[in-house]
Amino acid sequence: MNRVTLQDVADHAGVSMKTVSNVVRGYQHVSPRMRERVQAAIDELGYRPNRTGRSLATGRSSMLGLAFPDLRRPYFAELAHVFARVAEARGYRLLLAETGATADGERSVLRDPEAGIMDGMVLQPQVLAARDLDDQRHGLPIVFLGEDPQPDGADQVAIDNVAAARDAVGHLVRSGRRRIGFLGHETDRISWTSTLRLEGYRAALAEAGLPADPSLLVARRQDGVALDAEEALGAALDAGLELDGLLCRDDLAAIGALRALRRRGLDVPGDVAVIGWDAIELGASTAPSLTSVAPDTRALAERALDLLLERLEGYAGPGRHVTVGHTIQYRESAPELPAPSDPPESGGRPPASTATPLPGTAAP
Repeated sequence: MNRVTLQDVADHAGVSMKTVSNVVRGYQHVSPRMRERVQAAIDELGYRPNRTGRSLATGRSSMLGLAFPDLRRPYFAELAHVFARVAEARGYRLLLAETGATADGERSVLRDPEAGIMDGMVLQPQVLAARDLDDQRHGLPIVFLGEDPQPDGADQVAIDNVAAARDAVGHLVRSGRRRIGFLGHETDRISWTSTLRLEGYRAALAEAGLPADPSLLVARRQDGVALDAEEALGAALDAGLELDGLLCRDDLAAIGALRALRRRGLDVPGDVAVIGWDAIELGASTAPSLTSVAPDTRALAERALDLLLERLEGYAGPGRHVTVGHTIQYRESAPELPAPSDPPESGGRPPASTATPLPGTAAP
């Protein structure tokens, strides 16, 4: 049986090959009606894209690189899964790499032999900026993820960390918390991510008329390690730190915080309300389940690949810096507050026993 071609699908659907190509590659600028028409022809004929033929015809491999600092961290693993699904829908496969959050690691993903077969790369740097990597890329299109400042000529996608931290601390303030800590920033070199989240934390305290008490900032020695965060918060509590709310730099720090608080007989959220960051799936299974800042990971992947594929299609203009949204995923550790029309609880703080948390759902 002869292989079904793109032209066969176009003839069957009564459209141009370009329209079929746009549907196969997942381009957004196709009307829903036309997309359904082409997809019906694809399904009926059993068309499958010929990646080898496309590579020979276009000089591309249909392979994209995705490089993260540390794939042991649940957030990066879950984000890689989202990227893989979005890339697959557009006719691309991913090569996944880990940089180790080092300068050599970030350079090596561009120097390794695999870089020569990639059409482009999405990279989350933690050490080097685009200008430091420019002489390593050899014309390879790159889109940067994350908060580290990138020059005007670079494409970048991130969330607004300052606004997200303000939203999280604002929720703690509205629930009646007045001594709100921040757990998990670094001890040696504070990253740009921590800098922005601390900026939002302090801004929310100022808006609420609360002092920015330095004793409420609890650093950890190892970034992304729950046990280290547990030990850091435990030592601070044992030294006399008093708090009734806590924003954590990431969910692993929050998981460590839950254990440190429980081991000292403190109830969450009754005594201390806790909010994490990243909304990883594991947060649905902690005790109590974890309220967390949830980046819009789907939008992050969609927009990053939009920018990258536009570069591949010939866009040569200035860099685009795109901000995607976030939400607060409410669970038991800092429950959602009653709607304004509901009668407030006495004392301004909803008791843990009467709060109605969201079910333990997976991160978006």
